[in-house]
Amino acid sequence: MTTRRARRIGIAGAGFSGAVIARQLAEAGHDVVVFEARDHVAGNCHTERDPATGVMIHRYGPHIFHTADERVWSYVNRFGAMVAFNHRVRTTVQGRVYLLPVNLLTINQLFGTTLGPDEARALIAREADSSIGEPQNFEEQALKFMGRRLYEAFFLGYTRKQWGLAPSEIPAAVLKRLPLRFTYEDSYFNHPHQAIPRDGYTAVVAAILDHPGIEVRLSTPYTEADRADFDHSVWSGPLDAWFSHRYGRLGYRTLDFEEIRAEGDHLGCAVMNYGDLEVPYTRIAEHKHFAPWEEHAETVCFRETSRLAGEGDTPYYPIRLAQDKSLLGRYVDAARVEPDVTFVGRLGTYRYLDMDVTIGEALTAADGILHAFEHGTAVPSLFVDA
Repeated sequence: MTTRRARRIGIAGAGFSGAVIARQLAEAGHDVVVFEARDHVAGNCHTERDPATGVMIHRYGPHIFHTADERVWSYVNRFGAMVAFNHRVRTTVQGRVYLLPVNLLTINQLFGTTLGPDEARALIAREADSSIGEPQNFEEQALKFMGRRLYEAFFLGYTRKQWGLAPSEIPAAVLKRLPLRFTYEDSYFNHPHQAIPRDGYTAVVAAILDHPGIEVRLSTPYTEADRADFDHSVWSGPLDAWFSHRYGRLGYRTLDFEEIRAEGDHLGCAVMNYGDLEVPYTRIAEHKHFAPWEEHAETVCFRETSRLAGEGDTPYYPIRLAQDKSLLGRYVDAARVEPDVTFVGRLGTYRYLDMDVTIGEALTAADGILHAFEHGTAVPSLFVDA
């Protein structure tokens, strides 16, 4: 048996997850209301023109779109002009500037050598700690693959600041692959599509939400009382918040931003990391360099400092340490049996997601919701393993 009646859908969050699902459901003929607690769309990808300089500001920190997913790439290009952007990062440690990710130039700079690729591989093999068997934490993982000098220069201080923990307390899985390149390639990402929207991310998300079947309610959180007005809910807020933190609070990191204004350039690049533990912030981003096709006489930068998110803070990324994974399991079990709601996005599934993955999973979730509506079956609460 199938049912084709139009459904009424309530979506919490006007970031990429909520917007993409809203658009897909609206294009299929359903009535969608998007609730957004902030006074703007696009979530943490929100961009806006600085009124004093005209610089396009990434209000919640830099976002660079990169993907190998052709469906996602085609999708975002429907809603905004994507301009090629090759992201390059520098880091200041021990009074010198180096390239990131660690590449052949970085290695030669640090060791004071002029090695070729094979020679550099041999050097790192000698530096690596072969006494470590199966790494039990981030620090052991780093020492096993790159040795102490590279680890202490580029990962120890930055990691402590970013996570608020000693690397020996962080799971080895956080360092997913050896972050070394034995060439002079310094592009931060290696995906075939790398770009930034010419008019900013907020314009893209606003275009996605621009459909007669979608109503957007800004400065309006989605509440339990609202749920009764809809056939189905989509939740992109924190997973534990949906359940009113009944088992306890999942851990998130947040960011504090300190503004810097100046004439001309301040950094000379888009992002400068600071690896020394004595420097309290993790990086400075100079936002006009994220739009090199524009020219601005003045500049706006932001220093970023990471800390544990409190109750009133904006959560940026999940911590996912051992205690969080145990608590997460309880919330995932509760989510899987929660009727008439789908959990999506970085916060709704408690995972660190890049923008392209967020959009791809939102498209998959929308496909699944529409399939369930079409066939009269229950909509799965999670389309991924959180």
